[in-house]
Amino acid sequence: MNLEAVLDVIGCKTRRDILALLTEEPKFVSEISQQLNIGQKAIIGHLKAMEELGLINPSYKKIERGRPRKYYEITQGIEIKIFIKPDNIKMHMMGEEFTELYNIEERLYSGDITAIDDLKVLIEKYKSALTYAEDLLRQVEYPKQKQEKKKTIITDIRKAIPEYKYE
Repeated sequence: MNLEAVLDVIGCKTRRDILALLTEEPKFVSEISQQLNIGQKAIIGHLKAMEELGLINPSYKKIERGRPRKYYEITQGIEIKIFIKPDNIKMHMMGEEFTELYNIEERLYSGDITAIDDLKVLIEKYKSALTYAEDLLRQVEYPKQKQEKKKTIITDIRKAIPEYKYE
């Protein structure tokens, strides 16, 4: 999940209000519309934007009479840290390193067996990232020991991993 996209979506007060309602329990469009006193068409537009980003997911629940209702619920927790000072602004979305894993998990639960191969690739990425982080930590903790110095910090670990071969 992209931090900029999350900030764009939650920059809207109505969307934050919708998310606040969804923290209580899953809700359907007319419930949200009534509670916020906003038209259903506008609510649907906001829900669509949040769904496309992956902040919320729809699900259908059967009711006694009529067709099933489409409920919306928050998919995962997101924590954003923003640090602003005169010479610097830092923003970081906590947990963003697991977004790809959460997406694969959803696909597995929905029966998508191709997600298994994607999970294998992701595991290899995580292993490479762990090795890289451990090497970096050793360099910092034991700077006087002879170590192969790596001057390039990899910002996108996907670029550092050769394509995973399926067998």
